Amino acid sequence: MIFDGYVHQLPDIDPVETQEWLDSLDAVVAVHGKTRARFLLSQLLGRANARQVSFPATVSTPYVNTIPRESEPFFPGDEHIERRIRAFIRWNAAMMVVKANKHADGIGGHLSTFASSAALYEIGFNHFFRGKDDEPGDHVYFQGHAAPGVYARAYLEGRMTDDDLDHFRQEIGRDGRGLSSYPHPRLMPDFWEFPTVSMGLGPITALYHARFNRYLLNRQLDDTSGSRVWAFLGDGECDEPETLGAISLASREQLDNLVFVVNCNLQRLDGPVRGNGKVIQELEAVFRGAGWNVIKVVWGSKWDELLAQDKDGALLNKMNNTVDGEFQRYAVESGDYIREHFFGPDPRLRAMVSHLTDDELRSLPRGGHDYKKLYAAYKAATENLGSGRPTVILAKTVKGWTLGEGFEGRNATHSIKKMTKQQLLDLRDRLHLHDEIPEEQIQADDPPYFRPAEDSIEYQYMMERRRALGGSLPKRVTTARRPIALPAPETYAEMRAGSGNQEVSTTMGFTRLLRSLCRDDQVGKRVVPIIPDEARTFGMDALFRELEIYASQGQKYEPVDHDLLLSYAEDSDGQILEEGITESGSMASFIAAGTSYATRGVPMVPFYTFYSMFGFQRVGDLIWQAADIRSRGFLMAATAGRTTLLGEGLQHQDGHGLVLASTVPAVQAYDPAFAYEVGAIVRSGIDRMYGSTSRDNGGDLDPDVIYYINLYNENYVMPALPEARADEIEAGAVQGLYRFAEAPDGHSKRATILFSGVSHAAARAAVDELAEHYDVGVELWSATSYKALREEALAIERHNRLHPTEPPQVPLVTRLLDESQGPITAVSDFMKIVPEQIARFVPEGRPFEILGTDGMGRSDTREALRRFFEIDTGNVVVGVLTGLMDAGEVDSSTVADAIKRYDIDPDAPDPYIV
Repeated sequence: MIFDGYVHQLPDIDPVETQEWLDSLDAVVAVHGKTRARFLLSQLLGRANARQVSFPATVSTPYVNTIPRESEPFFPGDEHIERRIRAFIRWNAAMMVVKANKHADGIGGHLSTFASSAALYEIGFNHFFRGKDDEPGDHVYFQGHAAPGVYARAYLEGRMTDDDLDHFRQEIGRDGRGLSSYPHPRLMPDFWEFPTVSMGLGPITALYHARFNRYLLNRQLDDTSGSRVWAFLGDGECDEPETLGAISLASREQLDNLVFVVNCNLQRLDGPVRGNGKVIQELEAVFRGAGWNVIKVVWGSKWDELLAQDKDGALLNKMNNTVDGEFQRYAVESGDYIREHFFGPDPRLRAMVSHLTDDELRSLPRGGHDYKKLYAAYKAATENLGSGRPTVILAKTVKGWTLGEGFEGRNATHSIKKMTKQQLLDLRDRLHLHDEIPEEQIQADDPPYFRPAEDSIEYQYMMERRRALGGSLPKRVTTARRPIALPAPETYAEMRAGSGNQEVSTTMGFTRLLRSLCRDDQVGKRVVPIIPDEARTFGMDALFRELEIYASQGQKYEPVDHDLLLSYAEDSDGQILEEGITESGSMASFIAAGTSYATRGVPMVPFYTFYSMFGFQRVGDLIWQAADIRSRGFLMAATAGRTTLLGEGLQHQDGHGLVLASTVPAVQAYDPAFAYEVGAIVRSGIDRMYGSTSRDNGGDLDPDVIYYINLYNENYVMPALPEARADEIEAGAVQGLYRFAEAPDGHSKRATILFSGVSHAAARAAVDELAEHYDVGVELWSATSYKALREEALAIERHNRLHPTEPPQVPLVTRLLDESQGPITAVSDFMKIVPEQIARFVPEGRPFEILGTDGMGRSDTREALRRFFEIDTGNVVVGVLTGLMDAGEVDSSTVADAIKRYDIDPDAPDPYIV
């Protein structure tokens, strides 16, 4: 049976009759054409259904290997040597986990995932994965729980020592040189490239990585044609929405540079993935229906002989009808049980295996452990280039394979982390390592590792294969093959100039800055605008015609708005990644662009602009992954704030994004009020990530950071950057706080207001009200980043605690606020906990009042929302006067007067609880 170009492994009980049917079809096509042939086939299928002759959907094929034995290519490796190498790696991977748990009970590590997938990786390491010695090579996303096996191979290659393996999952001390639990580039920046745990994130980021490689190629920024993206994942992991949610994009974008390898060991963490079904068949249907090239590796070579005898399809029928829960049990039962329950009920099947012993039945392998079957699948995947179809390999394995009784195929095997001395001996015997590891060396408390001598045939073979493929993997390289230059200073001129008399939003200001950056001769082509189908919402549709939207196949239609200035324009070398309604996909593109400096040696500057509410709240896990993978770039949180997006309501109004941003150490979180602040922050960010202040270029700042910048959709006049204070103000905007305006003269009482983002309007209006009605002179400070202020203050606090004999240092926020006068009131369009980050660093004795938007969002006007959340001008005035009352400078009647003057209902429900 030929399906998708492969001759499938199906029995044919009457080849002559089959050929007659095929000849008849050929004749119809030749004489009457394809339309007539298609009609006849549809009639046959209809008749088959009427006669109750079931036929599988065309997205599913029988439960056998896609590539039959007679179509397998020659295996070029030495199977015996590779099996030996694999045994060494299996042993060391298991010892690493066992020893870690002996060192600290329960510290973790997983034995069984790599045990099931060792052959999947070793075929790649020995024959397919291209290294980075001369070129960027392939990009391999290793399954997170299989990390011990990758460490074990690196140990065999001499890239790690016994001491390294002894510190698996023990990363504190040793100058931070322990081995991380899973692939974490943040913690092992020279080794791991891609974080793949939490599960589900590896597949989607691998997919968008493959797409971004094509983006680089089509825009002539880098030749990525020689690189393939491999993603290894588990069958249970496919239940994560991110795993399969974007696979149609891969076929739509014709990503034949992408290969998924799914380790189908039929088990997730607690039990079978599909006990009552067949997960391989389900996944085949999903991927094939999405347009992927599907290669199934179900049965090992010893099954070929049995399938060849299956003249009447009895064995095939049994394979098709046996559910995964039964297959899982067969993996742990005796050969006699398999004979009685799988083959026994049908006398034809019992006779078929009558010549096999129980041990031989017990050892009938699954395809994912068979080198020749896997090599054939991988080779077919790599030869798929040019087809326009991504490939998925579905490889059937046994979880805990080779680990022995109590491990293989058991529901609890994922959580088993220890082995007794007898289990260690059994594993050694299964791996045929009697000569290498004598019994007297095996102690349950301290089992030995094994590494062959450098002059051994196994070591020489392994290293020669990696040299031929371009060097060892994984390896993270950050050398810039195509360095980036910084934008010219003039690029930021428009942001500094303000908007004159025109009212604009910071979103509009940013759009103009983005356009200027893209026009810059130095950095323009490296800027990657990313938008999740909301460009028109943000006023960014003006960029469509100038920059064009990336479409790998160009624009095959004339858009409905072709005659308009802001028409929808696509091209194969378009610059904008307009991702559709997918924040997860957009974040995956951001990660691909933000790590291009490492994966390709081609630094890119991504700007991902999204609804603020759908940032951390919706894709927080991917943002943590971006931090782990050391992404660089800008997350632009548009339509920010709880009260600025009038009319949209609860699920669109963000008052907590800055709180969530404060939890990620690599994120630099900003809430600017004015265009010149946005410009200063972006300029500083680009310099930190790619310029003179970056450690990459001899500076002192960590370049592997992400800038999270709020943008608002509310229009107001943007002030110009005061020329006399330009450097001071821009530095303050980047540091997180600066004095915006001095207090007006001639007032008996003094106070200070800190504003962020759009809350500047209420703060500025409150200055006039307090001066006119209460004789209070208020100075204004713009707090652009409470997170930055808090982190600097915590660092100072730690230094003082650990250096008690030295003069204490003073945090920046304390020093700055010491220059101000009176009680301090902070107002924000975000939750009160955002300004509270600096509360204990406020100068001693200064009352600190905080106004924020705690509670659920509402649909209404901005004015009504701000009154509801108690952050409008009247409430700011009351806040300042409350601080003055606490300081003993006004009495309670003054506060009561303000409450009455501004028509504030003191008995209104708390917005946090209603």
